Amino acid sequence: MDCEVSKLNLLECMLLDETSEPTDLPISLLKTITDDFSDDLQIGRGGFSVVYKGFVGNGRTVAVKKLSNSIDIDETKYNQEVGCLMTIRHKNIVRFLGYCANTHGKILDHEGKLVMADVRHRLLCFEYLCNGSLRDYITDASHGLEWTSRYKILKGICNGLCHLHEAHIVHLDLKPANILLDDNMVPKISDFGLSRRFDGNQTRTITSQLYGSLGYLAPEFHSGLITFKSDIYSLGVIFTEIMTGQKGYSPVDHVLQNWKNRLDMSSAESLLEQKKQTSLSDLS
Repeated sequence: MDCEVSKLNLLECMLLDETSEPTDLPISLLKTITDDFSDDLQIGRGGFSVVYKGFVGNGRTVAVKKLSNSIDIDETKYNQEVGCLMTIRHKNIVRFLGYCANTHGKILDHEGKLVMADVRHRLLCFEYLCNGSLRDYITDASHGLEWTSRYKILKGICNGLCHLHEAHIVHLDLKPANILLDDNMVPKISDFGLSRRFDGNQTRTITSQLYGSLGYLAPEFHSGLITFKSDIYSLGVIFTEIMTGQKGYSPVDHVLQNWKNRLDMSSAESLLEQKKQTSLSDLS
């Protein structure tokens, strides 16, 4: 109990001190702050995990990602994700607070026989971002976020991705649902479950396992090729969605007219020119 209280205090202090390093966290603590992973505290669900809100104290909250026990957890992939998260820190990447890899034995009935089985818990703890994901803010040019807000979000995503690539990490699942927004609408890249970290001067690799989100995968990935350009393709799709509110091609003149109709005429000309000249290289 004393150890749990100590870790709870540490977790609270970590939220106040952005220079503190991620640490190991006991399963008992993560159960406590999420009310034993209560359904009422679920804030997100994916194919392989569930995310819960955790209450640390004094009104402070964290997000706890619990990997599913219904699948055979790939220990190597979990270790890779933790390894990536431990080495990156940037204002446009979700802050990693800690991890838990707990395994204990439990007697279970298997075909009429009592057997000892390993029960594994693999969890990750992050800062909690109150404004949800970018997916909730994707709208066309006629309503929703103003251009200046969209531009700042785009630039923040590019800065975060640039930091990842400088750290030799390929995200491989960049999409609006994996871009979280804080209370100031600052974007932060999240979900590194599919990420790869290259060694030294490595710039590409080949894989036989295809994964990721349809619509955001680079064409060459379907043949098994992974490069940093895989993320750039996904970034381009996100760029289009933020500008137009949809994936796929939209006539430039149509998009610009929508923005012109929305902007104050006093600023329309300069802002429209900025949109015309905006490119991925400008934002990186």
